Amino acid sequence: MPFLGGSLAFERFDVSGFDAPQFIDEHIEVLDSHRAGQTQTSSTENIHVGFLGGSHLFDPDFDISKNVINDALHCGVRIDTNQIPAAIRNAWLQMELAALAKDNSSGVPTKAQRKEAKEAVEQRCDVEAATGKYRKMQQFPILWDQRNSMLYFGGSTGTASGHCADLLERTFEIELRHVSAGTIAMQWGRDNKQLADVEDLVPACFVPNHHHGDIAWTSEHSQAPDFLGNEFLLWLWWTLENETDTFELPDESEVTVMLNKTLTLECPAGESGKEVISAEAPTRLPEAMQAVRCGKLPRKTGMTVVRDGQQFDLVLQAETFAISGAKIHVDEDMEFGVEDRIDAIRALSETIDLMFHVFCARRVSSAWSKDLGEIVNWLEVSDQRDQKSAA
Repeated sequence: MPFLGGSLAFERFDVSGFDAPQFIDEHIEVLDSHRAGQTQTSSTENIHVGFLGGSHLFDPDFDISKNVINDALHCGVRIDTNQIPAAIRNAWLQMELAALAKDNSSGVPTKAQRKEAKEAVEQRCDVEAATGKYRKMQQFPILWDQRNSMLYFGGSTGTASGHCADLLERTFEIELRHVSAGTIAMQWGRDNKQLADVEDLVPACFVPNHHHGDIAWTSEHSQAPDFLGNEFLLWLWWTLENETDTFELPDESEVTVMLNKTLTLECPAGESGKEVISAEAPTRLPEAMQAVRCGKLPRKTGMTVVRDGQQFDLVLQAETFAISGAKIHVDEDMEFGVEDRIDAIRALSETIDLMFHVFCARRVSSAWSKDLGEIVNWLEVSDQRDQKSAA
């Protein structure tokens, strides 16, 4: 059960429309009635999505004592496809065309022969698919935290998460909304009566002569200001370098942060490419500072966070707030069961969000102009220092 052991990787979805105070046998029955593997198809068009018990790829068993832990539902989702790979389909088509056109004086297949070849390939695909040798199964763990109305999806957003979300929404009659830096910022704005201020934000310019409007990686379908995630990582980097590595969170707890292991930066205009740095302290390397001075923004970074005596190592993706490679550090002499692990996952998510809330409050306040000026100066001074060292 991936969420219950080993390193963690997940994206999050807000859950709405689920009115039950807790998970009960009825919800387990819903999982069982939509379990994976009940239907197999020879068609190359159909995709079957179903629930798994959570232990392995073929686990069909559901039980409330097994799948409901500490107010959270843990199980898996399996996606079964039966599609012929595009490279194989293309190879079959080229073979058919070559056979049909071999007696043509031009050596080029006619329009009718092309149509015949395509029909022959479709028939072959149906025959080959019926054998089942191209059937593919993928499983993804999910953890539905009923206490906080949050769904943790053990994969990246895309086609797979779309299939999983659709299955959950249909079977439980709920609505899922993907959590990102922008949606977190907007929710913070609602909670603090500053939504209009958040909505009015535009990307900041940290480097003179490197203004950018639209950001290359921004989804055209989202109105959420996900660029704040990139600015948050740069602000955090500057804060740790120049201010402090420990700061107070909105709930009056304290967090200590260190950026480490990996750092990915990319040009927001999509012009000067991407840079990936792997080192014990990547933000301390001159190439990292040089990338920012050239206008690149952080898109992903490794970090260690310590709050309330609990330490986490993780990699945070700036726009989606996806977490990967997360490790929960536990003292060897400390009892730490699956219920404690679920609480630790909650604590990890809460800690990252509260850190971001600190930035959001700063970003919409009058203090931001001061921070921005100091970040710009920090980058200029480090550039001058590097030039002197080179001379």
